[in-house]
Amino acid sequence: MNTRVFAVLLLCVFCSLLGVGIVSPLLPLYAEAMGASGVLLGMIFSSFTITRAVVIPFIGPLSDRRGRKLFLLIGFGGFTIATLGYILAVTPLHLILTRAVQGATAGMMLPIARAFIGDLCPRGEEGRWQGMANAAFFGGFAVGPLIGGPIAELYGYNAAFYVMGGICSLSFLLALRFLPESRVRQAGSGQPSLTEPFRLLHSSSMFRGLSSYRTGLALARGCLMTFLPLFAASSLKIGVGLIGIMLAVHNLLRAAVQPYFGGLADRLNRRTLVVVGAIAHIVFFVLIPREYSYWQLLTLVAFGGIAAAIAMPAMTALYTEQGRASGMGTAMSMEMLAMAVGMGIGPIAGGIVADALNLPAVFYFSAAVQVISIALFFMFSKDYRTGTGTIHRKAPDIQPDD
Repeated sequence: MNTRVFAVLLLCVFCSLLGVGIVSPLLPLYAEAMGASGVLLGMIFSSFTITRAVVIPFIGPLSDRRGRKLFLLIGFGGFTIATLGYILAVTPLHLILTRAVQGATAGMMLPIARAFIGDLCPRGEEGRWQGMANAAFFGGFAVGPLIGGPIAELYGYNAAFYVMGGICSLSFLLALRFLPESRVRQAGSGQPSLTEPFRLLHSSSMFRGLSSYRTGLALARGCLMTFLPLFAASSLKIGVGLIGIMLAVHNLLRAAVQPYFGGLADRLNRRTLVVVGAIAHIVFFVLIPREYSYWQLLTLVAFGGIAAAIAMPAMTALYTEQGRASGMGTAMSMEMLAMAVGMGIGPIAGGIVADALNLPAVFYFSAAVQVISIALFFMFSKDYRTGTGTIHRKAPDIQPDD
């Protein structure tokens, strides 16, 4: 394991997602100040998801063919340049375009970083290293709002955007200077085609299972982040500041315990750990629509952060296992595509449920979706212990040059 390269990768991704976290709580207010309607506000947020989902299926297989570093530099660099769009924007349409560009560059950055980490992981230790990677990924996004809010309040929106740009540019400079080139060595039956992700959905039962649960989990997470603040404010009369602290605790705990559960994923059956984590997360959602004091809800949300972390390292380790056979960039693109689809559908589906029924029904709906998705994972991955349900074609071997 090249720990120096691993540390640089984690720092780069942490900085980029820290930048995303800085702007995410400010964007609705910033867009509203420009006169954005509800439809335009939805388009601002969905444009990021749409362009990311379009790019992701193709960029992973392409990186399996041509190496990782170039695409990481394009992702980090494009993400930094797109930050200027927030500063220069004068209409909601400018924000839509900015978010679309950032979504496309994020589609390059995240799956390729995950694939590079997968290339570095020693066999049998995928959970440990991917758990630490998850901690950096989620930690950057969790810390960002704690920085962006105070900066914007004290110095204005543009100051927060400048800080975001500076932090994102650090990712590009670190990757440019310290990340090695990766080289592709031809092996097995050939390099993966750009349509490989779509073929995998039909040929690998494990990929179908992983994609089913990853999509359902992301859909539920999208509903949680959208409607938990509304439920706390409207039903429990909790103020905005306390809601922000509650979400920060949830996300920080989710990040902090990833390495621990990553170690468990290397010692225990990974499929079982995914199922246990899914059940804990479902219980969390079922318990949300109750009458709570703030401290009771904070405790529940803290439990939810830990529950959300149980399955993630094991699931990422399973994707890494699959990546050794299908191409690591291809496998990680499948994970990110499933996440993008779920996150894109979740808030819309949750909004339909809330309008048709009520706000608590959104959490029961999210729990039901997770039940279905983990059942599909359990069914598709039933032969995991015997080694079937996987792709058996050897992938191109991508190694970083020291």
